[in-house]
Amino acid sequence: MKQQNQATEDENRNPGVVDTRDDITSKAAGEYSIKRRETLAEVPGLRVRLLTLLEGQSVPWHYHNNITDTFFCRRGPMRILTRSPDASYILCDGDMLAVNPGTPHFVEASSAAGCDFMIIQGVGEYDYVPVNDQGPVSTAN
Repeated sequence: MKQQNQATEDENRNPGVVDTRDDITSKAAGEYSIKRRETLAEVPGLRVRLLTLLEGQSVPWHYHNNITDTFFCRRGPMRILTRSPDASYILCDGDMLAVNPGTPHFVEASSAAGCDFMIIQGVGEYDYVPVNDQGPVSTAN
């Protein structure tokens, strides 16, 4: 009952944004499941979220046209891979990394314990462009 009330309070504070505390699938930002995604703040051009990934879960390859993703590892380790430049980053508790607009990136927990991180997305209009090995994924139907 308390969890249901908490979700209702979150919806009232951020209309249209539901704080999901259980395993979820993001349909608006590609098809992938993660343990938790919570929006802490969102205003035009900027949003702050907390994400939890379990072992084996990831945020698939994607990029953003206009925004920088700034990752802050709350509980790690976590791994962020980028293309152009090709790099692999391991973030531990307290570490930060900024991924510039247009840079394809992939995020995963790098231990059996999973990871928690905060992501600041902005400044600019949010978009999510999925990427596969050949480049952007076509979203045309």
